[in-house]
Amino acid sequence: MLKHHSSLFLITGLCCLIAACSQQPDDFREFLEDRELTYPGAITQTFTQPGNLRLGIGWSPSPDPSVTKYKVYWNNYRDSVEVPASTHSPSDTISTIITGLQEYTYSFFVYSFDEKGNRSIPVEIQNARVYGNTYQNSLMNRPINLTEPYKLLNDDGNEIMLNFLPADSTNTITYIRYTSITDEQKEVALPPDQQAITLNDYKYGTKVAYHSYYTPGRLALDTFPVTLVDTFPPIAFGIVKCDKSLFREISLPYDVGPLEGQTSVARLWDGSTSPQGYPNIFHSNGDNPLPHHFTFDMGKAYDSLRTMEVIGRDCCHNPVEYEVWGIADVSNAATTVPGNDPGWKDDAIAKGWILLKEVNRTDDGKGPYTLDFSTETPQVRYIRIRVKRVASNESAYSNLTELTIGYKK
Repeated sequence: MLKHHSSLFLITGLCCLIAACSQQPDDFREFLEDRELTYPGAITQTFTQPGNLRLGIGWSPSPDPSVTKYKVYWNNYRDSVEVPASTHSPSDTISTIITGLQEYTYSFFVYSFDEKGNRSIPVEIQNARVYGNTYQNSLMNRPINLTEPYKLLNDDGNEIMLNFLPADSTNTITYIRYTSITDEQKEVALPPDQQAITLNDYKYGTKVAYHSYYTPGRLALDTFPVTLVDTFPPIAFGIVKCDKSLFREISLPYDVGPLEGQTSVARLWDGSTSPQGYPNIFHSNGDNPLPHHFTFDMGKAYDSLRTMEVIGRDCCHNPVEYEVWGIADVSNAATTVPGNDPGWKDDAIAKGWILLKEVNRTDDGKGPYTLDFSTETPQVRYIRIRVKRVASNESAYSNLTELTIGYKK
């Protein structure tokens, strides 16, 4: 009896197994609502294009011809955008720009869909960064070369070279804004691979501004300007040497004469750079006791004299107490008393001479020695040196090697 039941069970199991093996896949459609389980082809080769509160997303399309659209999801699938499948060639590109984003690093999921609504497995695009105010506020204008921010290239000051440091790798352009000699507001561009730019029509004394732009990536949709515009340091020549080729000797009443022709006042602008010996010096004669004076013409008027470098003789009779006077026009400037007269100073002032500097040196007067004039120095063309005492305490002779005068241009 037990053996009979075991055989029955075995036959029943075999029948069930045969029935199961003979069941068709369509028999499972009732569980899929009469649909086949289909996965359209997924995308490949994704890329992103960062932008200002927006992002470009692109990919190589699926070669599956059944794909009709793509859907991009982000923000935990709460937001999405549809993109038509305009091509199925893997060599093409499909892209879209998503706007209204926050400055944040996102993850996106891209699905391919066919016309029946079947979707592919997702392709995740990670670390997609969106830029905005925080990034922009971190940007700074391209740094200038503070060692030599600019160089004036001609005497008129209308040709200048502006010098920058190497650009950051994300810098795309720097715009230079300036006023031209015709009072026109101009703008020129400095590319990141250049460290200097020359302005040929700059209006001397006006401001020069610069403004840089940056991109957060090679494929970025947007460039970002620096929030603030910066300005170059004030562009000025600084102290410029007066042109000695214009200097000329003149002789006014009571001016001291030279010891001989080769030691004239003209020796004071022959280009010497160190104390010289006789006869490469100015050497006065002994006819005018100290204090005595000599005068010369700078050849043009300067309205901003600032410095005078004095180089004495290599041995003796170097002025250590003296006055520097100046005047714009000597037409009526002749003083009526000699330099050692007690009334000389009042007479000089009455004739229009301006006392530019009183000098009292405590050394031997050889120099080089630089004295500074007041920033309020008026226009001056003619210089008079009134020597009051020399290092040797000699009573009538004075010697000098060179005078170099500077002005602020």
